[in-house]
Amino acid sequence: MYAAKATNLKETKLSFYLHDISALGNPNATVIPVAGIAGKAWTFTQFGTIFVVDDNITETPNPKSPKVGQYQGLYVTAALDGLDSFTTASIVFTNKEYNGSTIQIQGINNNAPVTEVAVVGGTGKFRFARGYITSKTYSLDIATQNSVVQLNVMVQHY
Repeated sequence: MYAAKATNLKETKLSFYLHDISALGNPNATVIPVAGIAGKAWTFTQFGTIFVVDDNITETPNPKSPKVGQYQGLYVTAALDGLDSFTTASIVFTNKEYNGSTIQIQGINNNAPVTEVAVVGGTGKFRFARGYITSKTYSLDIATQNSVVQLNVMVQHY
């Protein structure tokens, strides 16, 4: 059995952008509501609405910039007033340096200018990961609900 020593702990800082494409009339949507309260609109501000997400992650805010991976998971509108959402997701890396590795995240997005969620695990090069991710909206198209979000990752791992 292998026991990692505290001296083997690494720290990695990453910054990249995820691209949310809303289901509002878009056949290429990457965020889709899949459940909610019967008789209520399944929207980002309606308590109880659950969304499945599979967003591209790129090096820069430009969607044509080099791809880093995918952001795959769930958003749940988790506050009665519709202002907070719970997220649980995997960042699945596809770029050369981290290909096949993942970072697992979980937490509340409280719609502050900068939000923070916990890194609760990882695989591959991020095995035993712990840390946090801050996010802030880089751009938002109100009409389509499409957005680009900057993610800054601070993770410790072995």
